[in-house]
Amino acid sequence: MKNTALTETHEALGAKIVPFAGYNMPVQYEGVNIEHETVRNAVGVFDVSHMGEFLIEGEHALELIQSVSSNDASKLTIGKAQYSCLPNDEGGIVDDLIIYKIKEEQYLLVVNASNIEKDWNWIQSKNTVGATMRNLSEDYSLLAIQGPKAIEAMQSLTSHDLSAIKFYNFVVGDFAGIEHVIISATGYTGSGGFEIYCKNSEIKQVWDEVLEAGSDFGIKPIGLAARDTLRLEMGYCLYGNDIDDTTSPIEAGLSWITKFTKDFTNSKALKAEKERGPERKLIAFELDERGIPRQGYDIVDNQGKIIGKVTSGTMSPSLGKGIGLGYVPTIFSDVSSKINIQIRKKAIPATVIKLPFYKS
Repeated sequence: MKNTALTETHEALGAKIVPFAGYNMPVQYEGVNIEHETVRNAVGVFDVSHMGEFLIEGEHALELIQSVSSNDASKLTIGKAQYSCLPNDEGGIVDDLIIYKIKEEQYLLVVNASNIEKDWNWIQSKNTVGATMRNLSEDYSLLAIQGPKAIEAMQSLTSHDLSAIKFYNFVVGDFAGIEHVIISATGYTGSGGFEIYCKNSEIKQVWDEVLEAGSDFGIKPIGLAARDTLRLEMGYCLYGNDIDDTTSPIEAGLSWITKFTKDFTNSKALKAEKERGPERKLIAFELDERGIPRQGYDIVDNQGKIIGKVTSGTMSPSLGKGIGLGYVPTIFSDVSSKINIQIRKKAIPATVIKLPFYKS
């Protein structure tokens, strides 16, 4: 297992450390529910330095990105970021990612930790245009400062007006006494905030300054378990659970990042799938009775026939009820449709709902 530059800091804070995506990562500190509520109501800071970063540069950088990604990166201007995915040749997804336009002919791709090597090899195999590629994953750290008090709590650490950075926009500037930091108004929680990219050698200073600046606002370090419950309440897909090499972006509800104004990997087949309609869809559901849906549980119809499986599920800390995502045949996917989740020997009734689960 690899360590992030902050692993010893997390251990000193009493975090429970677990193996995750090849790294020793803090899964929780005080407890999932406390940490979840901290982010929903105040501000919390996550170490997500296990994520991967690729720099793609040169006159053919955009051409390569356009050919491997589903969204239209030509729409990006300097200082803007875009959510996208890397389709494979069989109709599935290599990974989902965020693309940042740093400068003209320079882009930063942020990928999932478990897919760093896979993504690098995939993009490299498609790089027939000679774009310059650099894997910065081992050199950079990433903090997610999330919650409704993030702007107010962090403003003292930078000369940039944090309130002026719109969602999925970023600046490169000073933060916590460090120059040339990426301050990005992105995140995975649905409660606002920023993601901070800097070098490994700088991250301890940034972490300490963030906790000090946020102390008057109730900031706490937050583990990956709460990150998962927060993202699930928003219905954000998690690679390996809700999307993978066998799920298409169309059936996963990601048509909005799949733009057929250009050619990209497997675009013709995905366009045809969108036009005819997918055979199955990723749905969101709430349990009508008490219970906790878990990944892998069967979704069944009223006759007890298995129609799908739960891909993500939990007891929602904000809503106090069981929630989840899963794939079912399209005929069961309409909002208000009734399904059942097989929890041990009992089929618990559930209702298909429109995302997000948590409405701020």
